[in-house]
Amino acid sequence: MSKQKVYWICQLFGWTLFVTVEYIAYLLDDGFDSDTFYLAITNIFLGITLTHLYRLMIRRWNWVRLPFFRLAPRVLLSVFVMAVIMTMLNLPVDRILVPEHMVDEPWLVIGYIMNFGKIMLTWVLSYTAYHYFEENRNAEIEKILLKTNIRETEAKVLRSQLNPHFVFNALNSIRALVYENPTKAQQGITQLSNLLRNSLLADRRKTVELREEIKTVEDYLALEKVRYEDRLRSHIDLDGRTLFWQVPPMMLQTLVENAIKHGVSTAVGGGFVDVRSSIVSREDGPDKLHIIIRNTGVLGDKKASGGFGLANTAQRLELLYGSEAQFHIFQEDDNRDDGPVVCAEIIIPAQSEGMFRREKVKNGEF
Repeated sequence: MSKQKVYWICQLFGWTLFVTVEYIAYLLDDGFDSDTFYLAITNIFLGITLTHLYRLMIRRWNWVRLPFFRLAPRVLLSVFVMAVIMTMLNLPVDRILVPEHMVDEPWLVIGYIMNFGKIMLTWVLSYTAYHYFEENRNAEIEKILLKTNIRETEAKVLRSQLNPHFVFNALNSIRALVYENPTKAQQGITQLSNLLRNSLLADRRKTVELREEIKTVEDYLALEKVRYEDRLRSHIDLDGRTLFWQVPPMMLQTLVENAIKHGVSTAVGGGFVDVRSSIVSREDGPDKLHIIIRNTGVLGDKKASGGFGLANTAQRLELLYGSEAQFHIFQEDDNRDDGPVVCAEIIIPAQSEGMFRREKVKNGEF
């Protein structure tokens, strides 16, 4: 049932009940009288009319949006005006119909106003309080929706980030291959096209399968190897159970880009980037995806170590998963033959779609 129908049912039932109680009191004292009956009917319609006009007035001027100290005087004045109007109709008629019940003193008018005022105040407070709290609730919902839209917009911006410097360097590398190795140049153009396409599509999807994200990483690494040649070594090792797990798009590409820009490129002899995935089994909850990205480098100040890429990853995981996801980056022990190593760890909870696809992998359906 709509709110409009509920409102009119409450109006008709409430005023009929009130006037009926008053009319029964007259019947017990004086018996049935047609004039008194017509007055009772008139009071029902007058009460409905006055309170409905009040409803239209507060909706027209949005009283429920006013602070309490400004709303209260308006409500009390409205109650007084409606009570006076009801008194102006009933008091003269009652003097004619039941003069024996009338006492000729000034307090009689105040008594009528107080009587009708109590009824009007009950109605007005009920109606105004209901809409006042409903308006506040709607305002809170609007704030939540606004925050959600802002967070979604932020997430879209973060998902679609592709470093323009990388695009510029990739184009230069491909241009150098056009005459030396046309086949490799064509392959590079295809890889760059795939990257740009994925970057454009990233703002339309909250998550993608890990295998799709890894293809983006592989295209990125292939283009960077054209530039760095033997100075860049890479290795990707994925657990087959993780291939269909849902991950934020372009997230791993951002971290790998960060690893090359602030790690491999600064090392004298170049370096490596290693990407691995596995499933973390938990006794106290569902399994989670564990991704490790290791690279040659020294973890220093965040601004000097790819602050944007790290902040990008942390913020996107927070927007998507809240406290369920984890992101850590740390310096591994320096006692290694291949130099210092930086390690980034990502832990992502399961998505329903990812869980469904992983079950199919286990069952041999993929």
